[in-house]
Amino acid sequence: MAGLAERALTAARDRAAVPGGTFLRIDDVLPGMFATLTGLGLSASAGLNAYIPILVVGLLARFTDVIALPHQFAWMCNGWALTAVAVLLAAEVVLDKVAVVDHVNDAIQTFVRPAAGGAVFAASDAAARIDHSGWMVDHPWVGWALGIVVALCVHVTKAGVRPVINVGTVGVGTPFVSAAEDAMSLTMSLVALLVPALVILFLIVLVLIGWRLTRMIRKRRKRENVR
Repeated sequence: MAGLAERALTAARDRAAVPGGTFLRIDDVLPGMFATLTGLGLSASAGLNAYIPILVVGLLARFTDVIALPHQFAWMCNGWALTAVAVLLAAEVVLDKVAVVDHVNDAIQTFVRPAAGGAVFAASDAAARIDHSGWMVDHPWVGWALGIVVALCVHVTKAGVRPVINVGTVGVGTPFVSAAEDAMSLTMSLVALLVPALVILFLIVLVLIGWRLTRMIRKRRKRENVR
């Protein structure tokens, strides 16, 4: 009897009730949660730099077994694709560190970064594993939509804050801020794939930075209006 009771308690701990009278093992839920964090981290990274997460995903898929790309995203680990992304990244790194030129670059990237966010979210297999029933598999556009929204939010914040920094530092701070954004994008991409649980911390930090910078911009505009 004691053995039966112990097995029953163990089963109860390992299962979580879901609507409809069925049960889902915790072991089935956790992979989906981590996959979601991976997708969110990569999408946020794409909002800062479209090419870094794509290059990281492609390189890890090509040379390691950290990530297995769905067949429709196999192009990401193709040699020619990786070379093209690397060239685009090099151009982005240079252009984004020049005051005024970075504004033009941000305007162009308004279309590129959200698209990259949707692609890396879907390519990371996050969309397929969020919902264990397979609903996300049947509705792949949802994964794309989540990635696009996250990347767009980060991009809009970045593009809105950069002019204030450029004016406030007379362009001197532009390359330093851009380098910090690139470092953040690279770090978040690696963390999202290797230690997804830490993505929550990175997202909180990103939100706090965006909030503080937004407040700074509003105060600056109020002072200018008073004058």
